[in-house]
Amino acid sequence: MKSNLFKITLVTLFALCASSCRFYEKIYQKSFESYHHHSQKFSISSLNFKNGGTLSNESVFNGFGCSGKNFSPEISWKNPPHGTKSFALSVYDLDAPTGSGWWHWMLINIPANYSKLPLNFGKQNKFELKDKIVQVRNDFGIYGYGGPCPPKGNKPHRYIFTLHALKVKKIDLESTATAAFAGFLINQNTLEKSQIEGIYGRGE
Repeated sequence: MKSNLFKITLVTLFALCASSCRFYEKIYQKSFESYHHHSQKFSISSLNFKNGGTLSNESVFNGFGCSGKNFSPEISWKNPPHGTKSFALSVYDLDAPTGSGWWHWMLINIPANYSKLPLNFGKQNKFELKDKIVQVRNDFGIYGYGGPCPPKGNKPHRYIFTLHALKVKKIDLESTATAAFAGFLINQNTLEKSQIEGIYGRGE
C-alpha cells in the first residue's frame, strides 16, 4: 500500500514538474520573442543613395528645366513591427517654396510580404499597379514618381522618404484623392514608420 502511494506521489510530482516546466518555457519563449522583436529596428534604406546623401541625376525629374532620368530609387526595408498588414511610401520635399512642401511620390496598399521596391518602380503614370498597389496623384499632377527639380539658386532641398507600416491591409482611396488626404489616412493607420533623407540642389 505504501509502495503504491509512493509511486502515485512520484508520478504526481513529475507531472506537476513537467507542467510547470512547460509553463515557464512558454514565458521564456514569449520574452525572448518580444526582446528579439524590439531589438530589431524597423528601417528603410536604398542602394542608390545614403541617408543624408545626394540624389543622383538618375532620380532627378525630366522637365521644369531639369534633365534627369526620373527613375524612382530602389527602396528596401526590414524588421516591420508585429501586426503589419501593408505598407505605404511617400517622398516629400520639405523645402519646396510652396508653403506646403511638395509631394513627389506616394504609394499605398503595398502588400505585407514586400520588402523592397526595385529601381524605377514608379515609372508608370498609373493609379493601380500590380498586386493592387496604388499610386496617389503627386504635386506634378501625375500618379507615378516625379523626381527632384528645385528652383535654381535655392539651397539644396531635403527629400524625405518615409515608409509606414500599417495596421490595415488596404486603404480605400479614389483616384482623385489628394496626397494630403491620403497622408491623413496613412497616419491614422500607422503602427510605425522609418525615414531616410536625400539631398539635391541645382546651384545658380
